[in-house]
This record gives sequence, structure tokens and C-alpha cells, in this order.
Amino acid sequence: MSSKTRTSSIASVDPVWDAVTAGAREIVSNEPSLSNLVVSAILNHDTFEEALAHRIAARLHHDDVSADLIRQAFRDAMVDHPEIGEAARADLAATLERDPACHRAIEPLLYFKGYQAIQTHRFAYALFLAGRRDFALYLQSRSSQVFQVDINPAVTMGRGIMLDHGTGLVIGETATVGDNVSLLQGVTLGGTGKSDQDRHPKIGNGVLIGAGAKVLGNIRIGDCSRIGAGSVVLKEVPPRVTVAGVPAKVIGEAGCAQPALVMDQMVLVHDMNQ
Repeated sequence: MSSKTRTSSIASVDPVWDAVTAGAREIVSNEPSLSNLVVSAILNHDTFEEALAHRIAARLHHDDVSADLIRQAFRDAMVDHPEIGEAARADLAATLERDPACHRAIEPLLYFKGYQAIQTHRFAYALFLAGRRDFALYLQSRSSQVFQVDINPAVTMGRGIMLDHGTGLVIGETATVGDNVSLLQGVTLGGTGKSDQDRHPKIGNGVLIGAGAKVLGNIRIGDCSRIGAGSVVLKEVPPRVTVAGVPAKVIGEAGCAQPALVMDQMVLVHDMNQ
């Protein structure tokens, strides 16, 4: 077998797409009333990227801008940024691994608005970089309406992101989010004041941010740290610690090597009293 043939053969192997299509066939078999949805969204497509663009565009469809126009913009974005598909696969794997309510690879792509909102942002970010700022802002607006998730298209976001539920998430313009981060509902990565300079948080790798937490200002949240639910974080957080409270304070170690993967939000009472 030639080197070129071997490369082509390897490229054709896509376990994520195989798992998604297997789930699609299972749904068609078990729930025929959803056949039209599943065939249109998944089985009519040859690749994960095609299905991703089709499904997200269908969710964002509006009389102002049709799904077809959105889908074409997504295709344009993936030409210049093929890494969108790679990141979307990593996000799907993260959701399947970390969310106990997710049992099949098809579920985030078909149903989960947190996952769909993150992928909408990935397309919007690519379009923003391409100079299509207005289309990117339109996608931000539609995502806020449809998914209740508001992420500025300028935000830089890593891979392996798990957005659980999604409702109420807000991420401001100059924020950055690292790899393998888990964000719960109601999280705000916000700025302070009216300055148009760098004013939003920088979230490191492997960070877990609990439900309703607010992280405000141009502060750094260290790798593999954990922010308790409902906390208000106004100061930088060192790596591998847990912070909680209003305002948040360091109350102990993170409790594990990568809190975002474990998803343990429990803060023990004796830790709070330290």
C-alpha cells in the first residue's frame, strides 16, 4: 500500500462520526416519528462537518437570515478554519465523558443547546477573523435568542469545552478560555468599567466553573482550579486550588488533578471554615 493510500485510509476513519451515525440509525429504528429530523440532520450527510453545519444552521434559522445562508457562511468558515471540526469533535467527546445525562455521541449534536451554542461560537469566531464582523455579531445575537448563551465572537476558546445546560452563560469580548474547561449554567466571564481595553477574565486549562459563578475583570484563573457555584471572583486564582464565596477566597486545593473532567462541585463545610 502506498503512502498516499495509507493517508487516505486513515483520513477516512472517523470514530466520532461513526458513533453519531450509529446513534442516528438507532433513533430511526426506535422512534420513527423522529425519522425526518434524524435523516435530514445526520444521515443525509457524508461527514461530521456537513452534519454539524446543517444542524446548527437549522437551529439558527430565522426570516432575517435563512438556514441556507447561515450554512453557506459555515462552509466558508471551515474552508479557512478546518480546525472547527476537530474542536467540535473534542467538545462532543468532552460532553459524552463529563455529562452523566449524555449517553450517546449523537445527543449533543442533535439536542444539547450548550454544545450547539459552543459550536455556533466557533463558526462566529472564524467569520470574525475573516473580517465578517457583522455576520459574526448576528450569530452571537441569534445564539443568545435560541440557546440563551451569549458569547462575543472575539472570544478565543480552546478545545474540549463542556457547557452543561448552557442557560445564562455570558462571556465578554476580551475573555479567553483554555482547553478542557467545564462551565455550568449561569456563569458570567464579565468585564468591569467602561474601558474598551483588555477587561475580561483569562481562564486556564482544566478549570471547572460552578453554576452561577461570576468572574469579573482582567484576571487570570489558574490551570486546573475550581470555582464554587455562586461565587463572585474578583482576584486572580492560583493554579490547582478551590475558591468559593462572595467575594471568592481560596479554601483549599482543587481536590483532583483536573477538576473540569471530574465535575465535582461539592465544597466541604470544613473547607469553608478554614
